[in-house]
Amino acid sequence: MKKKWLKLGMFGVALAMTVGLTACGGGEKEQQPAASGGDGGKKGSQKLVIYTARDKNVVEQILPKFKELNPDIDVEVMTMGAQQIMERVRGEKANPQADFWWGGTQSSFITAANEGLLESYKPSYADSVPAEYKDAQDRWYGEMLLPEVIMYNSEAIKEADAPKDWDDLLDPKWKDKILIRGVMASGTMRTIYDAMIYRQDPANPEKGYEWLKKLDANTKEYTQDPTQLYLKLARQEGTLSLWNLQDILLQKELQKQPFDYIYPASGAPILVDGVGIVKGAKNMDAAKKFFDFIFDKDQLKEKADKLFQIPTRTDIDKNEFPDWYKKLDTKQLDLDWMVLADKEKEWMQYWDENIKGKGGK
Repeated sequence: MKKKWLKLGMFGVALAMTVGLTACGGGEKEQQPAASGGDGGKKGSQKLVIYTARDKNVVEQILPKFKELNPDIDVEVMTMGAQQIMERVRGEKANPQADFWWGGTQSSFITAANEGLLESYKPSYADSVPAEYKDAQDRWYGEMLLPEVIMYNSEAIKEADAPKDWDDLLDPKWKDKILIRGVMASGTMRTIYDAMIYRQDPANPEKGYEWLKKLDANTKEYTQDPTQLYLKLARQEGTLSLWNLQDILLQKELQKQPFDYIYPASGAPILVDGVGIVKGAKNMDAAKKFFDFIFDKDQLKEKADKLFQIPTRTDIDKNEFPDWYKKLDTKQLDLDWMVLADKEKEWMQYWDENIKGKGGK
């Protein structure tokens, strides 16, 4: 898949990105190279290379503001799936090409930290981020929380008729109604599927595999990327999916797509969507500036208001956040994220080789 580079110059922002995912929080679709602009190559300018899994709406909101405050930093952004970032950073360990990793699951960041792929950086606001949302050695921090929920086309399904919990998705009435974003390249989907195995019995994954077989039997298609997921769901080629809350709200409110969500009654896997500085980053000072910028209190409140982000910082009065955030009940599934990080490769490889596309057989 080709890749798209975005270069932010002093006088403008070249943002030629297609509708993408998050996940992790978003942009899990790789992009094509875009024309460079502004002061790229200007003597004395700094550079910052970012690998991101953020949705394009987030990128378009955040980067111009950072550029405005840091006009001497020439920013290049490469967008891809969170799992693809993990594999790329791993492959470039001997000669890092990125400075900053923006967006990915805590499982990915735990693995990356254990493999020595991330720099240690303790920001001034470190104590305001709970221990469960960051690395003990400051190699990664959770920027936001992403509940994984049930997504549906609100023109095709009434809220009262939509599945109320995970097991409801296995009802035969939903056969060929479910669309799933391609799992292996997506940190979001890998986390959801790992959580479904764990909730059955982490000590006996066979029970979880059986659950995923039944889900596969109801799944019409595994789409190539988030863009295809949104298009097919909007066209009612399928009417249900599993996805993260932020991207559903972004599509619903900003893109005016006929999407809505059900928060599962038994609880949701709440993914900690993280950030980190790549080990051996060539532009360390610029990476630290971006790190601090995205955790700035005013930025966090604005992202909650405009981008539906749930911040990990606890030193901000909840009354300063928008109504959707105040009303949100984030009941969590009971998960051991260290187990998920340890078992993810094994569990997902088994799913990919033995369950995917076999119709529950």
